[in-house]
Amino acid sequence: MINPPKKSSRFSRREALHTVGGTIAVTAASSAAGLTGGARAATPSVEASDRTETGFWPNGARLAVSLSLMFEGGGQPISGAGGVIPDPIEKGVPDLPTNAFFAYGHYEGIPRVLDLMDKYAIKLSSFMIGKAVETSPDLAREIVRRGHEAAAHGRVWDNSYQLPRDEEKRFIADSVESIQKVTGQNPIGWNAYWMRNSISILETLQDLGFLYHIDEPSRDEPFIVPVRGRDFVTVPYTFHMNDIVSFPFVGWNPAAYELALRDEFDQLYEEGARRRRMMVVSLHDRISGHAGRVRSLDRFLAYARSKPDVWFARKDEIARWALSSRNATPVVKRGPPAITGLPGSAA
Repeated sequence: MINPPKKSSRFSRREALHTVGGTIAVTAASSAAGLTGGARAATPSVEASDRTETGFWPNGARLAVSLSLMFEGGGQPISGAGGVIPDPIEKGVPDLPTNAFFAYGHYEGIPRVLDLMDKYAIKLSSFMIGKAVETSPDLAREIVRRGHEAAAHGRVWDNSYQLPRDEEKRFIADSVESIQKVTGQNPIGWNAYWMRNSISILETLQDLGFLYHIDEPSRDEPFIVPVRGRDFVTVPYTFHMNDIVSFPFVGWNPAAYELALRDEFDQLYEEGARRRRMMVVSLHDRISGHAGRVRSLDRFLAYARSKPDVWFARKDEIARWALSSRNATPVVKRGPPAITGLPGSAA
């Protein structure tokens, strides 16, 4: 067992992510073919990575496992946020049961997940919406008090990619200020609504003092993108290990999700003997915080904890490790996002 090192008309997102989960392989293959075969985009340059003297991760660990917990309740619009009720409500009418569903995450979900993390001595990264933090400040402080990372997730639960650059910057900075004021922690990690950012996002995040973002599900390990001569880290996100994809669809249930988690873990653990591997699990307070789902997650964590050489890490820890072991971290040199269609330096 590896302990973390010391600090060295809107539609349901659930529905769309479910669709993405079933089609992402085809989409990714088509996109890759277009980017490498078309005249408009050059193939990204990736520097070779090597194993460090102590392995790919701290203390010779062969796999990093990183959990995130979305802190969103209170930051959603009171109408049109989507949820478990399939019939959309009339635009502008407060969706009372859906808002109560979001509130469940704060009343029940987060406390349950925090207790589970304590049980296994695991620290996670919580991506917090500014308005949600202001709505439930004691809960936000409790997350940080227990040793978890407070990262930024926007002013409210909404897009920012369509905003002019200065407005997008303000949208992000507002969430940072709310988190700092309430928790005392300075966020250095970013996650956008739907992972969709403007083409200048890396420069904007760099200007605001961020170290990493997670808005790219392109690899099973962290990597570096040079931005204006300085390194910026991507700690990839996930669709298929995201609880919002897995519940509550026909054919999916806590037992099926648990099996998917174990299969993902086993494959990456096996590969981790030869190359740097990272498993990412994304949890939402109002989804994974239900009793039966926490029990399923409990069994998976017991299984993962039973394996040797596994590092359970916050995403800021992973980002810092990627920078400190640069010779073992892929460095992706891309052209402007407007051309490549992938996050990179706009300069």
